[in-house]
Amino acid sequence: MSDYELVHAYETVELHAAGAATRIRLNRPEKMNAWNEQLGDDLRAAVDRVAGDPAVRAVLLTGAGRGFSSGADLSAGFPVTEDGRPDVGTILRERYHPIVTALREMPKPVVASVHGPAVGIGCSLALASDLVLAAESSYFLLAFINIGLVPDGGSSALVPSRVGLARAAELALLGERLPARRALEWGLINAVHPDAELETATDALVAKLASGPTLAYAGAKRALNAWAYRGLDEQLELEAEIQAEQAAGGDFAEGVSAFLSKRAPIFRGA
Repeated sequence: MSDYELVHAYETVELHAAGAATRIRLNRPEKMNAWNEQLGDDLRAAVDRVAGDPAVRAVLLTGAGRGFSSGADLSAGFPVTEDGRPDVGTILRERYHPIVTALREMPKPVVASVHGPAVGIGCSLALASDLVLAAESSYFLLAFINIGLVPDGGSSALVPSRVGLARAAELALLGERLPARRALEWGLINAVHPDAELETATDALVAKLASGPTLAYAGAKRALNAWAYRGLDEQLELEAEIQAEQAAGGDFAEGVSAFLSKRAPIFRGA
């Protein structure tokens, strides 16, 4: 049983504490924790809050309900640019990227506990953590290509840094589910547990980190970031630029329409 107690509830995100550990739980279970504007704002506020709290020595990311996160909520629509095109670049720069950057720069360890789907920006969120544990039934999916987009949320850096270019290309270009066991074999994640045991295993790991040498963890994280993610800010900006290009094309409009209509898309390469 988890010893976490609710300490703050945003509209779509909850903060729970257990000693020096804090759990950030996405809380849109009716939408499989899909990201809309509110969830993005709430998650950024939650991440900033725990990052700046010296009493918090380890952070857990998880999702309420049947899954970690199904990605962006396409049914919520998009803001538009002055010329009437979907303004995904602004969404990335103002909503998604600050969260990814904050998790990577946070001077304390972050653990993601993934059950069910971790899709699109949900997958990016999990991989922005330092350690990723998953349930046997969970899967990871860079679904962007399936709606005519490219990987974002830092996944164009986070994925190849973990599994190498060949496997990253497979995930990015084919847009197929990667089951948890194979994700572990590939080195994308750190551990897989039976579904009924994931919460207990995750809580034990986070408790261990929360009682460990926090400054040393922060130093190790800085060193790893310097090696693996020295150009992360530039990569995030490149993702935003490319994504804005894709969002202006017909394939993206067709991809979203097909997704919402639950049919196969007909892409025309434009």
